[in-house]
Amino acid sequence: MESAVGASGPGGPDGPDTPGVPFGCASFNQDSTSLALGTKTGYKLFSLTTVDKLDCIHESAETSNVYIVERLFSSSLVVVVSTTTPQLMNIYHFKKGTEICNYSYPNNILAVKLNRHRLAVCLVDSIYIHNIKDMKLLKTLLNIPSNPSGLCALSTNHSNSYLAYPGNATMGEIIVYDANNMSTVTMVPAHDSPLAALCFNASATKLASASERGTVIRVFSIPEGLRLFEFRRGMKRYVNISSLSFSPDAQFLCASSNTETVHIFKLEQVGPSGDETASWSAYVGKMFTAASSYLPAPVSGMMSQDRAFATVHLVTSGQRNVCALTMIQKLPRLLVATADGQLFIYNVNPEDGGECMLAFNHRLFGIDDLHEANHQEAEGSEVTVPAQACPSYAATVALPASGPTTATLTAPSTSFFYQYPHSLSSGCVQTIEVSNPSNHGWPHHSPINFALHRSRDSSVT
Repeated sequence: MESAVGASGPGGPDGPDTPGVPFGCASFNQDSTSLALGTKTGYKLFSLTTVDKLDCIHESAETSNVYIVERLFSSSLVVVVSTTTPQLMNIYHFKKGTEICNYSYPNNILAVKLNRHRLAVCLVDSIYIHNIKDMKLLKTLLNIPSNPSGLCALSTNHSNSYLAYPGNATMGEIIVYDANNMSTVTMVPAHDSPLAALCFNASATKLASASERGTVIRVFSIPEGLRLFEFRRGMKRYVNISSLSFSPDAQFLCASSNTETVHIFKLEQVGPSGDETASWSAYVGKMFTAASSYLPAPVSGMMSQDRAFATVHLVTSGQRNVCALTMIQKLPRLLVATADGQLFIYNVNPEDGGECMLAFNHRLFGIDDLHEANHQEAEGSEVTVPAQACPSYAATVALPASGPTTATLTAPSTSFFYQYPHSLSSGCVQTIEVSNPSNHGWPHHSPINFALHRSRDSSVT
């Protein structure tokens, strides 16, 4: 469910840069009830409870050039990474305005994923898994295949905490890892070309994937790794798929790319009699499947793939964006946050599909923000945070870390430091050295637990 815009990351070679827009990244939280924006001056959090009104519930200017910002459900816990110190991860209790802790890693942070039990930090060749309640380092996955885009997905269902990441740098293999029991679940041979996008459904029973070609999207059962569905986005051209997202009931899957079209696919179920649910797309799919048995294998494979159930045509193309399917005011909606600083909300017809109707278009920045961005560019300041695409992926940051850091993680046996506020009200920060990260953690009444205490509530804690 969680997704982010920011795939190529600050300083990345293929990241778009929109002049005059103070935009670094965008991510929906795990249940798509909140939108987080990383900007050149800090970050913003919006509540997504109504269609025609976008409430900014928090704005911070403490950290500049933010290229990763992730909020945990509707809690007060926010993770922030900046191009100023791309190896440093800061965790804040944003309502109290305090820093809970910070960690430094040996390489640039490319992505951060979290649920109510686990926090995963993805580097180019390793993944660090923390217990989110006390931030104890539980496991370090070292020497994983090179993952320069930081592609990974963590299930929002914390009862299993499945972590998916590329298992091969040249082919589309997916490793599914159980971050609760610290064991590999399965390896899925998903695509012939390298992976570009991954996404779990809310219950972590399905995993969607797309490759760098961007023509085919596949859905697999978890934990078995069996192919359930195969959808064809297009046939004429390869595209960069930047975002995949399931609907809350996992009946629909949306995909956005660098083209002007956002596709919504319907996951048709097969009944006990073997017949698909009655719909026009199911009927056409059956006809294609029947005819494909008389054709060569490559052609029959394409004919047996389902097409989009619904579509959205954006005004512009060539820029990255992030999409999400959610319920707002008891109706299904498609959310699209674009790299030029806009949020589009579309109505989705779950019965007939077709072209989705635009319900509202929100500008994510005001006149003051745009003026500040233009002012910085006029002074010749170097902008290192291009508009990113897909929380899942902030890519390699060119800037080196500057200044001393207080939490250095190298390997599970190496000493490291971490900070936590001795008193949230006083803002005093205490530093502790831990010689063995696998055997130490914060006490049960830590500030992380305090921030998570009411994370299941819809209100901000």
